Amino acid sequence: MPSLDQWFERSSRALAQRSSRRSLLAGLGQALMGAALLPLLPIDRAGRAEAAEGKKAQPAVNDPGSCDYWKYCAVDGFLCSCCGGTSASCPPGTTPSPITWIGTCHNPGDGRDYIVSYNDCCGKTSCGNCECNRNEREKPTYRPSRNNDLNWCMANADSNYHCSVSVLLGVAEK
Repeated sequence: MPSLDQWFERSSRALAQRSSRRSLLAGLGQALMGAALLPLLPIDRAGRAEAAEGKKAQPAVNDPGSCDYWKYCAVDGFLCSCCGGTSASCPPGTTPSPITWIGTCHNPGDGRDYIVSYNDCCGKTSCGNCECNRNEREKPTYRPSRNNDLNWCMANADSNYHCSVSVLLGVAEK
């Protein structure tokens, strides 16, 4: 054991002669900064993302109470199916707006595209349930018939917005 003690003593004395406390603190600071920046380095996390996708539940494309329902591809607002109506009819006490916006939605059940009219139901204050904002194939406001950001209740006597319905108009021709 004396030789190990003598080796450590010689090594530490040699280190003390070649360096100062300031250089030791500077080196320690650099090491700490390097350790703090280590999580910022690029890392391939694709495997973790794929594992999370595999665990995710499938969207409810056939549930009218879900925002993932295939007919809601361009809806923006509260779903009437959660506010006392259905996906295609306004709740009691409200009236559909005579002007609408349209969208073309893909039905995964039969693989066809459908033209869907989105009507705002007006006459009551906002429902506040099942907010859904999907903007697939939405056009800018210079094409208002395909934009969902307007208050479509402005044509009604009572312009209060309550909820939105989606009505199938027909099959989209290619």
